[in-house]
Amino acid sequence: MHDVDVVIVGAGAAGLSLARRLTAPGPDAGAGPRPSVALVDAPAGPLRPPPRTWCFWEEPGGEYDDVLAASWDRLRVTSPDGTAVTVRPAPLRYKMIRSAHFEERTGALLSRSGCLRYEAAVDRVRDLPGGGAEVRGRDGAGADFRLRARWAFDSRPPRRPRPARTTLLQHFRGWFVRTGRPRFDDGVADLMDFRTPQPGRGLSFGYVLPLGPREALVEYTEFSPSVLPTAAYERALRHYAEDVLDLGPFRVTATEQGVIPMTDARFPRRSGRSVFPIGAAGGATRPSTGYTFAAAQRHTQAVADALARGRTPLVPAPHPSRSRLMDAVLLRAVDTGRVDGAAFFTGLFRDVPAHRLLRFLDGGTHWWEDVLIGLRTPVRPMLRTALELPLLPRRTAGASAPAGREGHRPPDR
Repeated sequence: MHDVDVVIVGAGAAGLSLARRLTAPGPDAGAGPRPSVALVDAPAGPLRPPPRTWCFWEEPGGEYDDVLAASWDRLRVTSPDGTAVTVRPAPLRYKMIRSAHFEERTGALLSRSGCLRYEAAVDRVRDLPGGGAEVRGRDGAGADFRLRARWAFDSRPPRRPRPARTTLLQHFRGWFVRTGRPRFDDGVADLMDFRTPQPGRGLSFGYVLPLGPREALVEYTEFSPSVLPTAAYERALRHYAEDVLDLGPFRVTATEQGVIPMTDARFPRRSGRSVFPIGAAGGATRPSTGYTFAAAQRHTQAVADALARGRTPLVPAPHPSRSRLMDAVLLRAVDTGRVDGAAFFTGLFRDVPAHRLLRFLDGGTHWWEDVLIGLRTPVRPMLRTALELPLLPRRTAGASAPAGREGHRPPDR
């Protein structure tokens, strides 16, 4: 016997989105009866991620427009010499959601839908011999927790990194700042500002999302093999805010910090007969950018559609195989230094139509569009890298990086 039809482990963007899609009335739930759903989140403490931001792009009128913190119709990339490229990706807009608002809105919907909510530190999600799956762990009081379901969806990051040819970390720290006088153009999001000291391996950039003329999220981001001490991020942010942006007097009202693995590892579509990974654990993070939120929405929608039709929810990978191959080439080229990351991303935004580039970064372009974009990149080093990839072994790196935001900008940041 199963306690519920579906159990979801983890109440981040992917877990909450899947729970909402399975329990909401209307097209998401299909024509048949809605399944019984349980959502298991970690108790308050180190296992629960801190508040964070999720960013993505889409046309106006999206399903989460009512909880957006802000959106922008212009995007800017700045080269190391200060030359700025500003583009309008119409009809797309760049959108930002703060996790607290998303959780509050989705939680209210779930409370009215009958979704069961539990808090437990989950130790194990496994198949049951007679069919279905079991979730086991301990609740906030330390008591044993056990829940059985027909299907289980697990958004916890893997305990160890998966074997990969290349793994970089996108690690960042951001300040929400309020300045003494207007310093921001709140119609423009700075996706990548390369006027930051570059690391010996990888790249770094500033990232600015204005929330008003005097408020913004200002962030320092690196793509590199290892994270920095918090004090190093603080120094980099201070330099960027004061010396590069020249913000003048300001105060920090909140902070965020995280790490997102950027890897060409293969992510399994299932981890048991009745157990399936979702979100970043299911490969929703785009390896070359760190964006996750939009792919997690597509993934969870596909799961909900499959279950509504009575099918096994073995859905396609969140990103097309062609996109994953191109990501693998780019990661290797940047990691080896064959491609200058700052010049690469600045050139793409300068030379490729903005709406096409964003669709490319979201895995939504046709093959011929990918070819056109590829011709705007350093062809020889990229081709050399592509030819060597099949010869490279996949190795397991050290302990997995702590989970960060489920979506960020490309170079994602």
